[in-house]
Amino acid sequence: MTKIGFIGLGIMGEGMVNCLLKDTIAGTPSTPLLIWNRTTSKCDNLKSSNPDKSIEIKSSAKEVVSNCDICFSMLSTPEASAAVFDDATSGTLAGVSNTSVIIDCATLAESDMKRMSDKVTTKGGKFLEAPVSGSKGPAHGGQLIFLCAGSKQVFDNDIVQAALNSMGKASHYFGEEVGKATRAKLVVNSLMGTMMAAFGESLALAESLDLDGLKMLEVISQGAIASPMFALKGPKMLKKDHAPNFPLCHAHKDMKLAVDAARSVGVEYSVTEVAEETFRKAREDEELKVANEDFSAVFEKIHGESKSEFSKKRKLG
Repeated sequence: MTKIGFIGLGIMGEGMVNCLLKDTIAGTPSTPLLIWNRTTSKCDNLKSSNPDKSIEIKSSAKEVVSNCDICFSMLSTPEASAAVFDDATSGTLAGVSNTSVIIDCATLAESDMKRMSDKVTTKGGKFLEAPVSGSKGPAHGGQLIFLCAGSKQVFDNDIVQAALNSMGKASHYFGEEVGKATRAKLVVNSLMGTMMAAFGESLALAESLDLDGLKMLEVISQGAIASPMFALKGPKMLKKDHAPNFPLCHAHKDMKLAVDAARSVGVEYSVTEVAEETFRKAREDEELKVANEDFSAVFEKIHGESKSEFSKKRKLG
């Protein structure tokens, strides 16, 4: 029997766990699923939605870790990750022993990942960092991309590989040095955020020049700049539909971490710095209140800062 643990059933974790259950990687008599979430109702809902699955709800992260063989963690922010990991009485680290395997899928600062790895390995456990590229849709569809570093033994484990293949369409191993996978994730997410900011500006310009937004999306889709992200987000942006798949506050957090990383190694990153500033302003705008909307809502800040007649009318509409 191999017990699989999962900590964090938010926007991403819920979809990831459902993939494990659907593909019978976890939740079977031989691979029971142990879960914990800060909001207990999420655990109750998962268990009631899967009455035929072997799912155990634990009272804390410590209880999950101390009772499972392999534990995945997917928490939304660095603050949440630290709070759950470090809690001396009920946290993740409190449950670690020399048989523990911790796989952390959050996007954190490199220093945070290294700190957690050091603390787990000091207690004899094994650690794999595995931040993911992808948002709510890919998480639910098993289409995430896992960026991994740390224990090669854990990465090569048959059950771990089966789990990664269930939750994702690809997994990449960057070596035993913890932190490298986080670096890769920040490169990807800062590029994505910068693309979204530029895309939003281009759509705002098109609309302000009295060009049909949908027609411009069609033009964009037919050339070298075509992007799945543009195709997915563009029509929704034109309709002010920013239902969260990847919250703007999380996107900004990743962009800020990437900007800090670029500064630390002396890389010219001025284009991304400007985009990060735009996201920061959108996140902090108390009138817009888009911090928890999809990161495409940066488009609303762009229109809000614009003085074109179209933008003025759009803000009033």
